[in-house]
Amino acid sequence: MRVRVAGMCAAMLLACGGARGAVILRLPTDERVVALTFDACEQKHAMRLDTGISDYLVAHRIPFTVFLSGRFVQDNAAAVKALAALDFVELENHSWDHPNDMPRLDDAAVRDEIVRADDEIARVTGRHTAFFRFPAITYDARTLGIAEGLGYRAVHYRWEVGDPDPHESAPRIVREIAQGTRPGDIEIFHINGRGWHTAEALPRVVGELKADGYRFVLLRDYLKAGR
Repeated sequence: MRVRVAGMCAAMLLACGGARGAVILRLPTDERVVALTFDACEQKHAMRLDTGISDYLVAHRIPFTVFLSGRFVQDNAAAVKALAALDFVELENHSWDHPNDMPRLDDAAVRDEIVRADDEIARVTGRHTAFFRFPAITYDARTLGIAEGLGYRAVHYRWEVGDPDPHESAPRIVREIAQGTRPGDIEIFHINGRGWHTAEALPRVVGELKADGYRFVLLRDYLKAGR
């Protein structure tokens, strides 16, 4: 089984309480629950919501969380607004335009990435965000401190499948999730058109996890929001 570990995140403390300087990699529980999270990121070119993923989850009322970049929200306003109307969907902050190395930005630019994204999400949905995911999971103590100073809790993941890789087939995604998932895991996929085989894999992923006794939850069900 090929599993990608979340780089330097693995060296950070797992935040089971309200500790500062801690990136959350899993839910603080041993219950057989998982949080399905999806990144909807956008940089220079417009991306579109993968409705093959969202339609399936919505039709089956499966709780899920989307980490949105502000530019993605700007280009998908109607679709994002429709998701915001659902009580089993969380919409959270993934920066304005997904800079892949936020530690290279100065303090003002880091704040702008986070605040501008939240402003756009709130403008479209009426919701402000409480959790933040660093683009490309790159951060340092300074950028993490800025995010926390704005009231956010940083949420990443313990491990990942590589669904942005076109060679990561649907059967391989299903197999890796089934073999790699542990209680309290935060699963990470992409819902911006870059999860090439995610929509195809998702019904089997859900079925395999349910058969193994897992249920699906939102981050807010187990994590205290910072904001």
